[in-house]
Amino acid sequence: MTATVTPSDLWSLARVGPPAIDGDTGVVVPVTTYDVTDNVGRGRIWHVGRDGQTTPATSDEANASRPVVSPDGKRLAYVVAQEGGTKQIFVSERDESEPTQVTTLPLGVLGAKWLPDSSGLLVLANLFKGHLTIDASTEESERRKDAKYVVHVTDDAIYRYWDMWLTTGEVPHLFHLDLAAGSIRDLTPDSERWWAFPNTDDPLADLDISPDGARVAFVADSSLPPHRQVKRSLFMVDLSTGHETDLTPAWAAHTKRPRFSPDGARLAFGYQVMIDFYGDRVRLAMLDLATGTAEQLTENWDRSADEWEFDGRGDLIFVAEDRGRQHLYRLASGDPTPVVLSQGGTLSGPAVAPDGTVYLLHHDLTSPPEVVRLGEHGELAPVSDFARSKTAEVTWGRIEELSVPGADEDPIQVLLIHPPGGGEGLPLVHLIHGGPHGVFGDGWQWRWHAQSFAARGYLVAMVNFHGSSSFGQDFAMSIHGGWGDRPYRDIEAVTDHLIGTGLVDEKRMAIAGGSYGGYLVSFITGQTSRYACAVAHAAVTNLGGMYASDVTSGRARAYGAEIWEDRAAVERYSPSSHASGYATPTLVIVSERDYRVPATQGLEFYGVLKAKGVPARLLYYPAENHWILSPQASLHWYDQVFSWLDLYLKP
Repeated sequence: MTATVTPSDLWSLARVGPPAIDGDTGVVVPVTTYDVTDNVGRGRIWHVGRDGQTTPATSDEANASRPVVSPDGKRLAYVVAQEGGTKQIFVSERDESEPTQVTTLPLGVLGAKWLPDSSGLLVLANLFKGHLTIDASTEESERRKDAKYVVHVTDDAIYRYWDMWLTTGEVPHLFHLDLAAGSIRDLTPDSERWWAFPNTDDPLADLDISPDGARVAFVADSSLPPHRQVKRSLFMVDLSTGHETDLTPAWAAHTKRPRFSPDGARLAFGYQVMIDFYGDRVRLAMLDLATGTAEQLTENWDRSADEWEFDGRGDLIFVAEDRGRQHLYRLASGDPTPVVLSQGGTLSGPAVAPDGTVYLLHHDLTSPPEVVRLGEHGELAPVSDFARSKTAEVTWGRIEELSVPGADEDPIQVLLIHPPGGGEGLPLVHLIHGGPHGVFGDGWQWRWHAQSFAARGYLVAMVNFHGSSSFGQDFAMSIHGGWGDRPYRDIEAVTDHLIGTGLVDEKRMAIAGGSYGGYLVSFITGQTSRYACAVAHAAVTNLGGMYASDVTSGRARAYGAEIWEDRAAVERYSPSSHASGYATPTLVIVSERDYRVPATQGLEFYGVLKAKGVPARLLYYPAENHWILSPQASLHWYDQVFSWLDLYLKP
């Protein structure tokens, strides 16, 4: 790697996925590497022992992902991406080299989990609505290949998501694959429910099998047509009878991630209480399966739990964001307060071995994700090294954490990354996170890699403004009905503070962000011309126009009203209502397959800028979605963003 990190360096690094337990010997992990010339990525499964020794578990041609080891340790199942785009399950005997393809499902598979006795797999795979058998979906798939035209017809409120149309009718079904008999049985034969939305959610995270292998708990949408407001409910199906039960019919909002206790008597799950607020904190509950009563475990804890698992002691371990970092916690039975097990940077994907050893991923602003092992006293022992040693010689920018009085004098966390050479009177680049209920914290980012901005001589400021996650429920909700109010004032307060310290040259300042971050860029440029330039990626520009977005529920809570109820309230913080103030040279970036923030939002912003005679440049990516994901498009994105910033910040 180079002395200071560059976007090309990012694409040269292996990307390590979450670990899956391999008995008491270690873990298996998916690792993706990229060929920039061919513009493709390829996945490979590796076994990583407790001592860090790595051995390949699949060939480098397999393009494998989602590994799961059988409980008896004898077989490895994983997903292989095949020619034509479909994915199927392959199984390798641990003492043999040649894997066996065990599924040929017409629309491919989403993933699989082993039954506790290692006799077979539960496979999640799509079928077509109206064609709810394997044979019928196969016939329908062939018919569609020969169709002379394509049209999307719907009566549903949610008809596309992220970068996919939902009108094509794929719905996930749960299959029992008996490996000895070579048979496959649909456990949800009549289902037309969504489980998780495609491309952004992991449907396997919302599935668990009881220790005796008799029952499966899963989360699926229980809303009625036209599905404007989905509701994720908790279900259980009996493997022998196929009988299905709704376990949470009276719960007002969403549930997620069921996990059976080691004795199979209880079911841990997460829940939210506000159905129309995606940033509502996730609480933990425990359902007694004999009585049907649920105990609320973390109702009085003001953080949001995620990725929980039972550990070897029968307690719950999980991760949760706290003030821009993500820690590992334990919640013991009968204890109302979670206890921190380990902290520092970002921890994710905890997995518990039979002997109680906890493995997980760790990363921070200067270290890419790698597998670590939790020690007895919370220390983290490095286990894998697919990428981290390659960054050892990089000169990183110094990281500084500040607390600055923001809107209403509330303390606002700021992470500053100084350029590697340091200095004062520096050009400033605000990187503004999306969400808005997200965070720019102490974690590695592949897309908005803050250190690569700092490496070009910029002082990088990441402000966790009002609305950011990891600072409590009230802080997250404080922007409802006022999207452009407190966050804008927070950014301005931090800018004033940095100018006052002498760190920043006030004539060389920029703002850059995507999604809600792009919204804040477009809103701020309508309020002030103090910034020399701006970068607006997937920028929400016209709040009324966001009814063309993929999901429109929750708008009233976010904006303060539905557009037809109080247009003035919505337009008060709509950037397009303040277009008279646009004067900042702006790079506008949009993608055709972005259904979260439709391309028309950015095109409107760019069109107004050009009509006013404001310097502006448009980047339009026909093949990308809300994120820029392909290697060559990403490198082009970085090149254009850096060139735009240099043009105005380095005259």
